[in-house]
Amino acid sequence: MKFRVLALATLFVCLCTADHFAQDLYKPRNVKAAYAAGLRSKDGKPTAKYFQNSSAHNIKISVNPPSRYVSGSQEIVYKNNSPLTLDRLIVRLEMNAHAPESARERNVDTKQLTSDVVITEFAENGVVRPWKPLLDIKGMSLNAIGLEKPIPPGGATTLSFKWVYELAEKPDRDGAIDPTTFYIAYFYPRVAVLSNVDRWDTDQHLLGGHEFFGDFNDYNVEVNVPKNFIVWGTGTLINIDEVLQPKHAERLKRSFTSDAVINVASLAEVRAGTVTAQTPTVTWKWRSENVPDVVYGLSDHYIWDASSIVVDKKSGRRASTQAAYDETSKNFTEMVTYIKSALDFASNDWPGIPYPYPKMTIFRGTADMEAPMMANDSSQEDPKFQHFIAAHEILHTYFPFFMGINERRYSFMEEGWTTAFEYGFNQKRFGQPFTDDLFKKIRVANWVNNADPSADLPIMTPEHAVSGLVQTYGDNKYGKAALGYLALKELLGDTDFRKGLHGFMNDWNGKHPMPWDMFYSFNTHTEKDLNWFWNAWFFSHGYIDHAIVDVRAEQGGTIVMLKNIGGYPAPANMVVTFTDGSSETIRQGPDIWRKNTKEVETRINVPKSVRSIVLDGGIFMDANAADNKWPR
Repeated sequence: MKFRVLALATLFVCLCTADHFAQDLYKPRNVKAAYAAGLRSKDGKPTAKYFQNSSAHNIKISVNPPSRYVSGSQEIVYKNNSPLTLDRLIVRLEMNAHAPESARERNVDTKQLTSDVVITEFAENGVVRPWKPLLDIKGMSLNAIGLEKPIPPGGATTLSFKWVYELAEKPDRDGAIDPTTFYIAYFYPRVAVLSNVDRWDTDQHLLGGHEFFGDFNDYNVEVNVPKNFIVWGTGTLINIDEVLQPKHAERLKRSFTSDAVINVASLAEVRAGTVTAQTPTVTWKWRSENVPDVVYGLSDHYIWDASSIVVDKKSGRRASTQAAYDETSKNFTEMVTYIKSALDFASNDWPGIPYPYPKMTIFRGTADMEAPMMANDSSQEDPKFQHFIAAHEILHTYFPFFMGINERRYSFMEEGWTTAFEYGFNQKRFGQPFTDDLFKKIRVANWVNNADPSADLPIMTPEHAVSGLVQTYGDNKYGKAALGYLALKELLGDTDFRKGLHGFMNDWNGKHPMPWDMFYSFNTHTEKDLNWFWNAWFFSHGYIDHAIVDVRAEQGGTIVMLKNIGGYPAPANMVVTFTDGSSETIRQGPDIWRKNTKEVETRINVPKSVRSIVLDGGIFMDANAADNKWPR
């Protein structure tokens, strides 16, 4: 008997890995070829042929507000970990998206437009040469450059740049928040991601549209500003005693081990010139390792609060929590506390992996936009909404940054996961009624009420194919994807869901997973064939629309026929009222659609006559509520 159990368990594991799923997942030709060549595996784990390249950046920038010009010098040591000899590189200048000639996802204010980045000097391995991209088009963020000396497998090259560009007058993800407050992001030349499936990342960055994708790099960054300007940024500030006067340096250092919120610098102190070093200019030095990007904010009139929180209870490791804001942003006075609550949830609940970085700072901006260890958040009148926005951007730490997600192509893997975690955070912090109402209002209702045929496009639709379809693009990556992950959580239960999520994250953090890696990884780590679910929710045209099509009495109970008109295997409550006035709520989980995603019979095992039945999906809002009740 023991042998039979072991044999069956072994057989089950075999069936739940590799090539034996009854229903496989659609793959484009290049992805299919990658699996055939062993570049990717159906166990969802990185293969021996997986590679990714990396860079070490040394960057120096100078900013002198109110002038919006940012000048920089930079050295990139680019390491070729691929099996290819590279005779050219793709250099991304993301700020070119601000040029009037650049393609855009949507209309933007003319005050967001500036000129191209100007490369004033370029060198390859120390030899100065003309900056001549192979295709030189104004407004292009992609610049292919031929190399004088190709890079062999395992080799490296050094690129040096001097450059200047103008920050936009009107801020969004970057720009001038006010005449002396700047948010500097996406500002430096970088080498595009090279993968063994898609090759070079040549998706154009569009202002107001798709987001970003970067390799895991190391950065040493120096930001030179006039005295009395404070700089906040990605990474660790390594020269605290050089840039801050002793009293404020002591406060900042004390905050690194403090549970209490410490005011590092008040507005009065900043204005009095007692915070920063008083040399004409001050250079703030930052170091960060194994991150896909860096951003910096600076101001001469922002308040600075700081504290810290234990993010890894096993080791006792703490993360610094900081906020920078102007005196009009009233709810930012609680921002450090908001940050701490979000880091606590992320580290201990969902995703339940200790916050991986040494610091998190929220800088009062306008965009509600995440970056590694930083967020550019707008000021809100409602403290709950302020807290919610902060938590959402902080939860992005894991997806895309920790997990290396390609936001340009697969943003449902980052916005969708973050939105699902956000739902859990709001549940814990604000309670179920507020959370459900907010989620339905801002994440689901627009999709449910969108009559455009594009609303039913699969979540897996390539993002460039929905460029310009702003509503569909947003629905696919936020609400639809988040509901898919929440339905999966209910399908698996918390234990197996956590097993699948942590297995995927442990296998792929610091790398660049594709959707198929994620889907197959969940299958492997949960030891379940979930392809029926992935196909229905992520690969199929569809929406949520369940209907009660027949109800008939049967000895000892009632049979209810449900039809899945929209195709999505969403859960719902079936609220049954009996003729004696009593009622019962029966949960219909996603699992009822496993064997047949089109229709199913479910039995009410109560020996009473049924007066009425109503399907209530809750946050899984039904596109046609009229057929959710019986009798009609």
